[in-house]
This record gives sequence, structure tokens and C-alpha cells, in this order.
Amino acid sequence: MRRILGLALAAVVAAGSLVALGGERSPVAALENGLARTPQMGWNDWNSFYCNVNETLIRQSADAMVSSGMAAAGYTYVNIDDCWSTMSRNSSGNLVPDPQKFPSGMKALADYVHSKGLKLGIYSSAGTTTCAGYPASLGHEQQDANLWASWGIDYLKYDNCGDHQGRNGQQRYTAMRDALAATGRPIVYSLCNWGQESVWTWGMPVGNSWRNTGDIGSNWNSIMGILDQQVGLDAYSGPGGWNDPDMLEVGVGSVTGTEGRAHFSLWSLLNAPLIAGNDIRTMSSDTRTILTNTEVIAVNQDWGGRQGHKISDNGNLEVWRKPMSNGSVAVVLLNRGTSTSTVSTTASALGLGSAASYSVRDLWAHTTSSSSATISASVPGHGAAMYIVTGGGIVTPTPTPTPTGTGGIRGTGSGRCLDVTGGSQANGAQAQIYDCNGQAGQQWTPTASGELRVYGNKCLDVYNGGTANGTNVIIWDCNGQNNQKWRFNADGTITAIGANKCLDVPNNATANGTKLTIWSCNGGANQRWTRT
Repeated sequence: MRRILGLALAAVVAAGSLVALGGERSPVAALENGLARTPQMGWNDWNSFYCNVNETLIRQSADAMVSSGMAAAGYTYVNIDDCWSTMSRNSSGNLVPDPQKFPSGMKALADYVHSKGLKLGIYSSAGTTTCAGYPASLGHEQQDANLWASWGIDYLKYDNCGDHQGRNGQQRYTAMRDALAATGRPIVYSLCNWGQESVWTWGMPVGNSWRNTGDIGSNWNSIMGILDQQVGLDAYSGPGGWNDPDMLEVGVGSVTGTEGRAHFSLWSLLNAPLIAGNDIRTMSSDTRTILTNTEVIAVNQDWGGRQGHKISDNGNLEVWRKPMSNGSVAVVLLNRGTSTSTVSTTASALGLGSAASYSVRDLWAHTTSSSSATISASVPGHGAAMYIVTGGGIVTPTPTPTPTGTGGIRGTGSGRCLDVTGGSQANGAQAQIYDCNGQAGQQWTPTASGELRVYGNKCLDVYNGGTANGTNVIIWDCNGQNNQKWRFNADGTITAIGANKCLDVPNNATANGTKLTIWSCNGGANQRWTRT
């Protein structure tokens, strides 16, 4: 039996809302159900209790979440993992909470958790059985979703065990997305397919988070192995949808306090859902201090939603960086080795502009110092230092000279060209990617005023002057407004001037006909372009 990873924070996904443009309807780029605008925070029973789950444990854990200060620090979800039901459905086909484990029933338990100002999560699998062999939800999506909604469930962790009946992951997880949305209840939807089928490339419009690795273990090597798998995935997440490297092992198994601080620092920088997996009823004061460090949590919960990424790797010594919405940069200096070592970086390497000095806030010591340019720390083995560095401002991409001449514009990530759907010349026709063919709908002429013209008199246009992530890009009669002005940047991105967002291929798609949007600039391959 596969070990369930335990990240029961699921969320309802408003099933692909549609926007009408020029007579066409196209899916928005991301799931927008208003949930998980910052990464989910909560607790899950699996890492410490496995199948030994019951009503008393959940009630006591909810109590402890409040009394320990975790709730005040932002933890909200109390999540039940596998083994909560009987081994078969009832005569009506419904899942049944085990009456020995949950004698009061799930509705009463949800009411209790809600009375604490918290929310309750449940678990199932996108197969015929759960990982522990209990009945799961494939083929019963709407029935189960309706049942959970009637209980007052707020979060679904949806695993990947059991017979899949020949259906791929995207089909199975989308079916539950639609079922949750149909209930009308806001339920966070956490996909748990262990990183299979490159879930990060399609997870955004399906769920609020998606597991991108196998199960985490309660030891340093497992934590580091999962960290390595996060490299290159930072372009695939943002407000409403998050890469999930699995639950926290702080205070679990052989994980030491030093390792726990590094683990918590890195998961926060990665915008990972922060789901504690320890026994929060009996945790040590050190574990509680780690999990309730509000300065570190603030990095994870930053409204801008930029995921951190590795910028330096020198054997066991690494530097990880995350741009913050206020213009500062969060940095983790990581020592993967066993001996204390000095780990260093510079303000320039962090993407900050020049300044006489920089403010350096130590998020674990809770002290502030200044530096002329170098950020450095003596870091214990299996440890990390974490700072917020302020000063000089984030360096924005340098504009390149406006390209001249007419030609194609090829997407770096897709290998396909900026194209007008169907070769249409009608106002409102959508921009898309398509095989480069040199036809008129792919011949773009930059102008000195910042336009990108096609067909001579049509301009690349951000629909209705929108500024929100996911706003569609169309063509329209050239009119000189800011939503028709674009800037070519040195890193290959193309910025929509009016929105200050980048021309983006949603979810790193590569298929012909993928409709283009604007999105917060992140430098990903799906936002970089070259002239052909």
C-alpha cells in the first residue's frame, strides 16, 4: 500500500468559468474560486497517526491549534486523512463514517471545528479505493461531493490510489473539480497524484494545489530529495493554485529542530501549502516556535504569490530567492552538509538594485542589521538562515531596443508562434500560439509607439483594458491606448504596458490553439519570446 502523503487541504474549484470574446468562449487561465489566494495552512493527521484517526484526535487537535497559537498564526484547516470510513458504502451508495471512530458523525465534528474558528478537511481518492483500501470516489464524484458539502466540509485532499478504470489523471481530477463546484460550497481542492503526468502543467485550472512529488518522509534526506524536485517549477504556481511538495515534517520522526527550521524556511519560500504533520497536542516548545514564526509565514503568505527558486548551488551550499510584493527579497541560505559552513550571496545576485546599504532582517533571530552588498551567515549542518533584504528596489527587466521590421514571434516554451485565431481580421479575434507558418496572421510589426501591428491596421490588445491575471489578449483596431502598448525586455518577455503584466501562454501549454493571456511576470519559458 502506498503511503498517503497527508496533505489534506482540498479546495473547491469553480469549474472553468468562461469569458466571451468576439463571439468565442475560452477558458480562463486559472481556477478562480476565490480560495487559496495564498497557500493553505493547516494540519493533517497522517504523518503522525496514519490510520489511527478518530473523533477525539480531531477535536483535541482543533483545540490545540487554537491554544498553541497556530490558529492565530494563520493555520485554518484541520484535515482528516485516510481510514475514516467503513469498508463499504451503505445501501444508498453513500460513504459512511466509521461509527467506532466517529460516533458523533462528521456533521457534528465539522460543527465543533467551525466553533473554534477553524475548518474541516476530508480525504478520498481518484480511484475505486483509497490507499488503505477503503471505498473512494471514482464514479461517485457528485454523490460524494454533495455528501461532504452537507456535512460542512471545507477541504478535500484527493489521492491517486485504486483502480483508475482507464482514465488519465486530468480526467479523474477534473471530474471531482466539477462535482465540488456544483455543490455551491467553497471547498479547497488539493490534488494528490504524486507528481505524475506532469500535473504542474495542468493543475492550475483544476485544483488549488497539486502534489508534485512522491510522499515525504520524516528525515533530512527525504526533505532534501523533495526540495531538489522543485527546481524549475516556480513558473507553474500563483494565487489560487500552488505547487505542493507535501506536508511538513517539523517535529516528526528523526527531524531535528535545526532541520525543522530549514524545512519550514524552504517550504515557506516555495509557497508550499503549510500543512503540519506532527502531533500538535504534545509538540515541544521548539516545534511550536518553528511552526508559529509569523515572519517566516509572512513570506509564504505574501499576496504577490511569487514562488521562490534556487539561484546558487555550490555543492552542499545553496541560495534560494523569492521576490516579495513590496520590492524586498526573501532569501534562504542552506547548508545541506553536516558541518557548519559560511553561506553567502550578494544584493546583486538577489536581483536588487544598487544602494549605499541594505536592510537585512533575520527571520529566525528577529533582528535587523545592514549590509553594503553581501549577505552571509555561518550556517550549521542541515540548517538554514533566512532573511528579508530591502534596498535598491527589484531590478526590472531592461527594455531592449524596439525590434524593427515585420516577422514572426516565437514562444520559447512552446516553440510555436504568436498567431491570430483562424486568421481572422475581426475585432476581438483572440491571440493564440500555433505552428509557425509565416502567414499574415503571424506577421507582427512593432512600432515606435509600442504597438504590435498585424494586417496593417490591427493591434495586439489586452481585452477591455483589463489588468487581472488571466485577461485575454485579442486584436483590435489600433487606437493608441495603453492596453495596445507592449515592451520587449532583455530576458525575452513582452510586457503589456497598461497592465504591467507579461504576455503569457497559460499553464506552460504547448498545444496549437492555446489562447494567450497576460499574467504577472515571472520569467518562465511560457513568458519568453524570440523573433523569427
